[in-house]
Amino acid sequence: MNGFTRDMSPLVDMTRRQETGPVRSARPVYVDRLPPCNNACPAGEDIQGWLGLAQAGKFHAAWQRLIRDNPFPAIHGRVCYHPCEESCNRGDLDTSVSIHAVERFLGDKATEENWSIKVEAEPSGKRVLVVGAGPSGLSAAYHLTRLGHQVEIREAGPLPGGMLHFGIPAYRLPRDILMTEISRIEAMGVKIVLNHKVEDLLAERDAGGFDAVFVAIGAQLSHHVEIPARDAAHVLDAVSLLRDVNAGERPLLGRRVIIYGGGNTAMDAARTVHRLGATEALIVYRRDRSHMPAHEFEADEALAEGVKIKWLTTIKEIAGTELTVERMAIDENGHPQPTGEIETLSADAVVLALGQDTDSHFLRRVPGIEFRPDGTVVVGPDMMTGETGIFGGGDMVPGVRSVTIATGHGKKAARYIDGWLRKQSYQPPQKHPIVTFADLHLPIYSDAVPSTQREVPVTARIGFEEVTAGLNEAAALHEARRCLSCGNCFECDNCLAACPETAIVKLGPTRGYKVALDLCTGCAVCVEQCPCDAMAMIPEPSHALDAAQ
Repeated sequence: MNGFTRDMSPLVDMTRRQETGPVRSARPVYVDRLPPCNNACPAGEDIQGWLGLAQAGKFHAAWQRLIRDNPFPAIHGRVCYHPCEESCNRGDLDTSVSIHAVERFLGDKATEENWSIKVEAEPSGKRVLVVGAGPSGLSAAYHLTRLGHQVEIREAGPLPGGMLHFGIPAYRLPRDILMTEISRIEAMGVKIVLNHKVEDLLAERDAGGFDAVFVAIGAQLSHHVEIPARDAAHVLDAVSLLRDVNAGERPLLGRRVIIYGGGNTAMDAARTVHRLGATEALIVYRRDRSHMPAHEFEADEALAEGVKIKWLTTIKEIAGTELTVERMAIDENGHPQPTGEIETLSADAVVLALGQDTDSHFLRRVPGIEFRPDGTVVVGPDMMTGETGIFGGGDMVPGVRSVTIATGHGKKAARYIDGWLRKQSYQPPQKHPIVTFADLHLPIYSDAVPSTQREVPVTARIGFEEVTAGLNEAAALHEARRCLSCGNCFECDNCLAACPETAIVKLGPTRGYKVALDLCTGCAVCVEQCPCDAMAMIPEPSHALDAAQ
């Protein structure tokens, strides 16, 4: 491996000039870097921290570390798109650590062993109203409760979970898993009022004596698009379809169903209609695969289950069971352009999966709240709307939409709400520099085969039972131990073994090391041998002064 390639003053590059002898120009120090997995997590999890505990077999401690940031490990281990794994440095060595699989293991173990969450903060005497029991609202309620506040959630629907419950099919997220993690939040003291649609926010805030409000109503309205339709046999939207199916209904769609759209919801809708008995589920999308919004693996799973995709095609008109479609071409800017080539398709039903909008009309009665043209609510860096004391987050605010981002919004908002309630402005901690693969000093070989999650064979996927299995304990331990501990010492003893002057002193398990400066010559061998970039050379005070002069 190469030596130091980064420029991080006052660190110096000792691979190019090493000082030995009685006078040092630089000394080694132990440092903490930011692992790329932690940096990429929208929920702000200390991934490396809980992986380190898990690889030691300390599963309860690992779960406790994980839920400091995210109360839904069993849920996120199943439905998160794990951007942490896309950023994992191990991916440049062999394959990324399967972080989501270990997270799921910890979440499932918490359920199996009935682990509970303790609220240790002193009661603040403050009350917070949360509107919406989706992932963002539930996350905010959880973190606010752990900070000592009393929280009540008011939810318009008959069940908590929002799109977790009504938008994600059960084959991806079993409902008992979802409800178990929600009930754990209720057990903390969070009150969830169902079938309660908030229409007058200010009146409900004042009547309930709430000191602050967090609005997280999500985006549960299907985006409307004008498609000429004459005597259309059966046209419905994907959000309604998924909501009805997840509520236990089985709509009759016919044998051939066309799904219009190219996002993750379109993939879920297509896989769902297959399970409802459609012999052909065809996705029609106006761009090509490289420009689709759905995640690559979502499309792969849909195709594996027999879903067909007709790329570069847009629906012009629906007349009964016949659809007039036009071929498209991608221009140099990646936008689809019409070609004039027309063909006809037939379908018993058409499912529109063209995105979701937020139903924020009731907030227009609140002075100070601003809206984007698409109905999303404008919030500041502190998640507060234009009305003092009313905060917003999740899918109802501008930005990328996902379960994990919404969960992260809930935690972020809770921190700012807590600071506002206590009249102590919350300041996020400053991040350490991110450690890259090039910063690591690793062996050139890989000796840890990744664990895999067993999947139900495609031919056996006839219902809504979960498709992907979790890891057993041995596999979870193995996978956690594939973590390279990027940027943080894991006490591998490489520095201890490499030092020619015995200047590295081991302090004991979990206590790390120190440098005996009376023995250290500043040769930097310990730094070069640290596999995870948890050591650096800094100038000696006298040399730093000389350089400044």
